[in-house]
Amino acid sequence: MSPNAFPDPRAGAVRDLWLLDPAVTFLNHGSFGACPRAVLEAQQRLRDRIEREPVRFLVRELEPLLDAARGELAAFVGADPEDLVFVPNATAGVNTVLRSLSLGPDDELCVTDHEYNASRNALDAAAARAGARVVVAPVPFPIAAPEQVVEAVLARVGPRTRLVLVDHVTSPTGLVFPVASLISELTRRGVDVLVDGAHAPGMLPLDLGALGAAYYTGNCHKWMCAPKGAGFLHVRRDRQASIRPLAISHGSNSPRTDRSRFLLEFGWTGTADPSALLCVPEAIRAMGALLPGGWPALRGHNRATALAARDLLCEALGCSPPAPDAMIGALAAVPLPGAPSSPPRLDPLQDALLERWGIEVPVFAWPAPPRRLLRISAQIYNDRPQYERLAEALTALL
Repeated sequence: MSPNAFPDPRAGAVRDLWLLDPAVTFLNHGSFGACPRAVLEAQQRLRDRIEREPVRFLVRELEPLLDAARGELAAFVGADPEDLVFVPNATAGVNTVLRSLSLGPDDELCVTDHEYNASRNALDAAAARAGARVVVAPVPFPIAAPEQVVEAVLARVGPRTRLVLVDHVTSPTGLVFPVASLISELTRRGVDVLVDGAHAPGMLPLDLGALGAAYYTGNCHKWMCAPKGAGFLHVRRDRQASIRPLAISHGSNSPRTDRSRFLLEFGWTGTADPSALLCVPEAIRAMGALLPGGWPALRGHNRATALAARDLLCEALGCSPPAPDAMIGALAAVPLPGAPSSPPRLDPLQDALLERWGIEVPVFAWPAPPRRLLRISAQIYNDRPQYERLAEALTALL
């Protein structure tokens, strides 16, 4: 297979749009995102507006502003605004669904072994409370084709399966899972799907209405580059009556009839800073204006960078790409030589890359020590020289 090519260099022209430390080669956009200066400035203006008259803003002005922001987000992810609510992040979205389900000791919850640790912990806790059983579907890595994901999950689904929790883009392995095929097959079997789409918004084109998952949650702070604290939960209309927010507040007994109970309960869960949510439209506009082709061009640019960077690293490490190109978005993981049997909180290699080379990139013990992976991210501010520096550092350190 011929290596993928880096896109035309554009990072130098846009890197100053972020507050990123120029002394650090930042190759870890996937963990927490990074918010552009213009969006942060818009957020500060909103915070100033809130503090000038908190009661006027929070009581009189906030709801229509949130409705407008939710409408723009819904259009971006292909959803009806009536089916979409704001949550702080995808972890909160996963917990919201799991805590709302009525589970029993005869129920099974299915999940893959690539699931994000926080979401897997939430699933385990929900099962423990109800006496239900968690069934793990092992998905191979390296992997040859997306069909292997579907086969692995369906092999673990049975008559007792109530829910399948699946990543749209896996965190440790950076794979785009075939969620559309999974949802179709599982819905045919009468099994609901909760999609942990933490990485998908802004990385992949989304049409949540057509996707048809019972539940889909995503982050806006990662690839959409909104401020931290902005996420969403999409619930199919026929499942909304049973889904309630983690914090029960005024919407629970509101006499209003101008909007659904679903929107009333999630619309106000207590006093908080809403500025991150209100800046989602600004992030959509700011990121969509970076390239002449808008969001499709940006997603394509980042994917091309991730593929080319993965190939460059695989060549330096003497390994083959562990996944087909079709399963890569803007994240990619490559296998590394073995790790310590009991690694500390951060792998020593990750620390050495930052301390000795000024490179911020995650190293995961996965699926368990001593096996480990290095995961790269590709946002428009990243370019070929940065990944060449990473390859040089890995060659020296390993």
